Amino acid sequence: MTDKTPFRSPLAYENKKFLDSPDGRVLRILSEYIEPLARFRRERIQDTIVFFGSARFHSLSDAEGALQELERPFSARPAPKDEKRELKQAQAAVEMAHYYEDARKLAYMLTSWSRGVAAKRNRFVVTTGGGPGIMEAANRGAFEAGGKTIGLNINLPFEQMPNRYITPELNFEFHYFFMRKLWFAYLAKALIVFPGGFGTFDELFEILTLAQTEKLAKKIVVVMYGSEYWNKIINFQALVDAGTISAEDLNLFKICDNPEQAFEYLRDSLTEHHLAAPPPKEKSPEIAKTRP
Repeated sequence: MTDKTPFRSPLAYENKKFLDSPDGRVLRILSEYIEPLARFRRERIQDTIVFFGSARFHSLSDAEGALQELERPFSARPAPKDEKRELKQAQAAVEMAHYYEDARKLAYMLTSWSRGVAAKRNRFVVTTGGGPGIMEAANRGAFEAGGKTIGLNINLPFEQMPNRYITPELNFEFHYFFMRKLWFAYLAKALIVFPGGFGTFDELFEILTLAQTEKLAKKIVVVMYGSEYWNKIINFQALVDAGTISAEDLNLFKICDNPEQAFEYLRDSLTEHHLAAPPPKEKSPEIAKTRP
């Protein structure tokens, strides 16, 4: 005899098995659009300044501390497996730490300025990928300036946790890379790209491509920070000479070498394009003319 006790099936939106299935994917994608949108509205975020860069850079104090630890006699610490390699990496970390400190200072300067902008909503809020390195530095600088700061983290099995300087209400976690990238561009009025690896290149060239092909609904000011790095890594003039980009495409970004220079350029450009001029009529969402 079988049990005929009646039971209720779960509501579709409470059915975790369905929501986690391939059939529920469209709902998961939509959630990563609607839930952040609701939070941005609740926190009165009008637009952002996005920082990209390596997750592997450390603050100067941390880098110097790690190097000093390696330079201590073996009797006072465990011997490293590959002393020369670890020492070389620690020395490189000290050399690259100035990028962390510069990102921190620039974010502080921009946040201090933006907090003085007369507006009903929060303008030019510092936004990062939410992890360590340059991301932490930028969130940290904005936090130290007393402003809100956004972290768009990505859920990975082996990598980053959110840094502690993100405003709790603006700490996001994404599963889909393309939805995270949409949110990087959604409210952005400026992009600051510090030295980085594959992820930084991916994000930089996506924004440059959207600007080049006029798929952005607004002006995004792009700063590439650190001429020594970028001129060594990318030969933009060679692209022009080969005919793969136009000479005018070099005007899509500006290379800066110190926080003061970058700040002045960003402040003046943001004022010209987004404060002094009347705002353009925008659709909802603002990035309606861009592709995810």
